[in-house]
Amino acid sequence: MESDRNEIGMGFITEVDRYLYNNGRHYEIYEKLGAHPENYEENDGMYFAVWAPHGNQVSVVGDFNGWDPEANSMTLLDDSGIWEAFVPGLNVGELYKYAITTTSGKILFKADPYAFQSEYRPQTASVTADLSGFQWKDLAWLEKRKTKDPLNEPISIYEVHLGSWRKKNRDERDGFYTYTEAAHELADYILEMGYTHVELMGIAEHPYDGSWGYQVTGYFAPTSRYGTPTEFMYFVDYMHRKGIGVILDWVPAHFPKDAHGLADFDGEACYEYADPRKGEHPDWGTKVFDYSKYEVDNFLIANALYWVEKFHIDGLRVDAVASMIYLDYGRSSGEWVTNQYGGNENLEAIEFFKHLNSVIKKRGNGAMVIAEESTAWPKITGNQEEGGLGFTFKWNMGWMHDFLEYMKLDPYFRKFNHHKMTFGLTYFTSENYILVLSHDEVVHLKCSMVQKMPGLLEDKFANLKLGYTFMLGHPGKKLLFMGQDFGQYHEWDEKTALDWYLSEEPLGKNLKDYVRDLLHLYKKYPALYEKDYDWEGFYWVNANDNERSIFSFVRYSKDHKRSLLFVLNFTPVARPDYRVGVPKRGTYALVLDQDHGLFKRGEKAPSFRSEKMEWDGQEYSFPYPLPAYGAAVFRF
Repeated sequence: MESDRNEIGMGFITEVDRYLYNNGRHYEIYEKLGAHPENYEENDGMYFAVWAPHGNQVSVVGDFNGWDPEANSMTLLDDSGIWEAFVPGLNVGELYKYAITTTSGKILFKADPYAFQSEYRPQTASVTADLSGFQWKDLAWLEKRKTKDPLNEPISIYEVHLGSWRKKNRDERDGFYTYTEAAHELADYILEMGYTHVELMGIAEHPYDGSWGYQVTGYFAPTSRYGTPTEFMYFVDYMHRKGIGVILDWVPAHFPKDAHGLADFDGEACYEYADPRKGEHPDWGTKVFDYSKYEVDNFLIANALYWVEKFHIDGLRVDAVASMIYLDYGRSSGEWVTNQYGGNENLEAIEFFKHLNSVIKKRGNGAMVIAEESTAWPKITGNQEEGGLGFTFKWNMGWMHDFLEYMKLDPYFRKFNHHKMTFGLTYFTSENYILVLSHDEVVHLKCSMVQKMPGLLEDKFANLKLGYTFMLGHPGKKLLFMGQDFGQYHEWDEKTALDWYLSEEPLGKNLKDYVRDLLHLYKKYPALYEKDYDWEGFYWVNANDNERSIFSFVRYSKDHKRSLLFVLNFTPVARPDYRVGVPKRGTYALVLDQDHGLFKRGEKAPSFRSEKMEWDGQEYSFPYPLPAYGAAVFRF
């Protein structure tokens, strides 16, 4: 670095740094912009740098200078739009903001877009931090991750909002668990249940709890609600050492208008599009990132890499992808502008995603990028060489909608809607799908999962067990929101903890144990995950038994060994004379049913020998008395 000191400025940000950043290719720019402990002219202190291209003057303010905009002015580096300053004597843990004088002479007090830590809400200052020095112990996990193909691995995700998963009996910070406390209890629960990953909502700093973390003001700051950046590192490290992957929600689509945030950062549209027809979401009251600016793309791509490389995150679930790639998303006629070809595609956002996914893929660390995309846009997970966007996975919102519409029905009417459960099997190979029953489905008067089900309380639980069994057998990775695995009665509320006592009551405990068995079955049998996106991995035995609302199908592994037959009865009518067709002669061992759950090692499971009797269009068959709301999974 000493050799660069003859450049303009202090030399911490070089001409090469500025060139790469202004061209959208400085993927470690968070090491340069923001606040960093440095030594300058033999003084220890803090180096600050911020991009504010429209600012007339910028300074660093904080408790250390009485928040005086005249005390620590910053210097503009050439024509890069980057301002820098060094404040001797400052250490970590100092509150600060940038005081930005606009072209109109107004002074804005802004949090640092690249701050590694933020003040606990409702306060809004940034906090100086040092991310170095944490002793990671998850090298074995990271090395193994590089060699895995997630498409061929079991992935069952437990979606969690840390602030309402559990609460501590204490007044401080609303009873939030710390990252360290949550790591231990959450890992124990995940291991007991058999999930492979945890997906965390709302980790990037956000001012309003009710946004659930989807309106971010601190993209590089793990929220202070649960502790420090180092404590979040501990959380991830602990999960990895327990064999659990960590996925974060990530929001490159929009940001809020809070005065201390990114909106009109230097008095003008900086991070957002200047034209409100592109730069604002009318439904959400938020600003839209301007993907035509290299510095904005750089901010977001570097942020994605920051979470993956600095915090060892295993995957990013990208929120609201559809709102980014469609210019008319949520907008009426006259409220949006076409692209240069007259279409409704945001070409800049599309290029942003291609850039993002190609960079993450080239890093070769095995991290996943998951699209929450709700339309029929083609090739979301397709190769970029073939016109795809290059995501690893896509949430299957279509399956979720059809599944829930079917499950809500009185069983009598299900025979008229049989196609809702079979339609997803006509397109399951078109993308790399994750089947999701997420937080969005159990809020805003949509009811919790168990309360969506028809019938009396016992019927509701029986229906839900059956539905989860169908979800397990359907091709695609899995995601379930917290509380839905033990039958949470109330809709999710971010202000209150889950009703954990329900998991110890008879119906809730039975459901929880059954979901646990499903998840352990899922990990045990490669047939349930090896060929999720291959027509050879799924085979209908009978997709057309709509009169009885029964579905039967087979899941195959790559080697066709230990294949699984599913038989599911979606009515309260028992079928004692039921016979199921099967594709081959042999023994079919019952491995799970609706009453017993998973037959474990040492338990004698019933077996059925197929006979040469054509049934369900199959050459062989065997009788199996199918109970009301019966679910049976056989190994053959």
